Amino acid sequence: MGRHTAIPGPLGKRPRWHWRLWLLPLLTLATSLLPRIVDFCVAGAALILLGPLLLLRALVAKLRAGRIFAATERVGRFQVPFRQLAFADDAPLRNLAVLLNVFWGDMAFAGPRPLSPEEAAAVPADQSIRFRLRPGIFSPYMLRSRIGIAYEGEAELDREFYYTETAAGNLGLMLRTGVGGLLAGDAVRPAPDLLEFFGVAIANTTMSEAIDWIVRRVREDHPATIAFVNPDCLNIAYGNPEYRAVLGKVDLVLPDGIGIRFGCRILGISLRANVNGTDMFPRLCERCVDEQLSLFLLGARPGVARLAAENMLQRYPGLKIAGTCDGYFAPAAEAEVIESINRSGADILLVAFGVPKQELWLWKHRARLKPRVAMGVGGLFDFYSGRIPRAPLWLREIGLEWSWRLLQGLRPADSQMAQFEIGLEWSWRLLQEPGRMWRRYIIGNPLFLYRVWRQKIGKLVI
Repeated sequence: MGRHTAIPGPLGKRPRWHWRLWLLPLLTLATSLLPRIVDFCVAGAALILLGPLLLLRALVAKLRAGRIFAATERVGRFQVPFRQLAFADDAPLRNLAVLLNVFWGDMAFAGPRPLSPEEAAAVPADQSIRFRLRPGIFSPYMLRSRIGIAYEGEAELDREFYYTETAAGNLGLMLRTGVGGLLAGDAVRPAPDLLEFFGVAIANTTMSEAIDWIVRRVREDHPATIAFVNPDCLNIAYGNPEYRAVLGKVDLVLPDGIGIRFGCRILGISLRANVNGTDMFPRLCERCVDEQLSLFLLGARPGVARLAAENMLQRYPGLKIAGTCDGYFAPAAEAEVIESINRSGADILLVAFGVPKQELWLWKHRARLKPRVAMGVGGLFDFYSGRIPRAPLWLREIGLEWSWRLLQGLRPADSQMAQFEIGLEWSWRLLQEPGRMWRRYIIGNPLFLYRVWRQKIGKLVI
């Protein structure tokens, strides 16, 4: 082979550098640094713009408490300790001092909740991913806890935030927290085990506790009936003695919706969680897979319960659906429907007839029904069949799911009544029956809050 013979292929050739080879790492680095750059710039701008107010606030703290700052020990990124600042007195705007923590890099505007050293020490190793991020003033867990929908738990929400964080997403989190805070309130109030509205006792519990209760009643072979109530249900109960009496007799009444939280604020108490049937259903299905329990779905339009069951079977392999039946059966077929439920061997019965029909029906036939736990679930099957889209998560996080339902033009707690297909028909229906469409949210919610206020001052007559 000659001295200058070229070797085929890449051997002996110098690599040619392309601009993409060095641009991609730079873009990756810039993307990872962007949230910190935004935090630094925004915190710096806020400190400058609010400088006079911060100086005045520092002076007030010095005069009232004898010192400017109060510092709380926290554990930050990579488990490095830091001191979270607040103005030393208890006057308004004391937490503005935390802008200094953001500017210095101890904290971010959005991130996992800052932990105390004791809390950080108790974090399991498989949850330590939260320490790869700076703790935030705003966090997904605090946002959802405030509204009562932090069902997944803090560790899962922190993990989701870590893998999905963006500067735009952080801004959205901050805006949603602001709106959610206005709706939910920030005050710390007592959380009694029972809430009482218009003579109806409601369990003040969490989603996981409620599902544990259901499983326990099935395992102990202890029959139970469950009802979910929102402001509309309580308004109905106020004027319907029979329905109100049934709610007083069932084994468990659970709180559904942001309206109950508003009512609690008026009474000076706190709602632990929004334990609604729509959010419970997938979690109950998942638990039924683990516990080898079966469900029977009764109600809604023909085919809707079956389609909801099929969707959940795809979502949760191993789920046992003992049977389905629509709610449009003739009174003469009632005995046959009950016998079908009993033959199925279902452990849990979900009934979607609408309020108050479903609760009255369950109570009337409780002795004949063999499933250990039965509950009324309103329009739940419509959502999980795909017939009716549910509100986006960001609307649920700020407690405004009701506005989505209003725009969809349906009464979700009343699936047995004539409902219409989504599109522009809701506007036509609104023009035809404005009282029926708007009564629940535009009239019903203020009426509920008015009645709660009268209950508080002792002037409500039931």
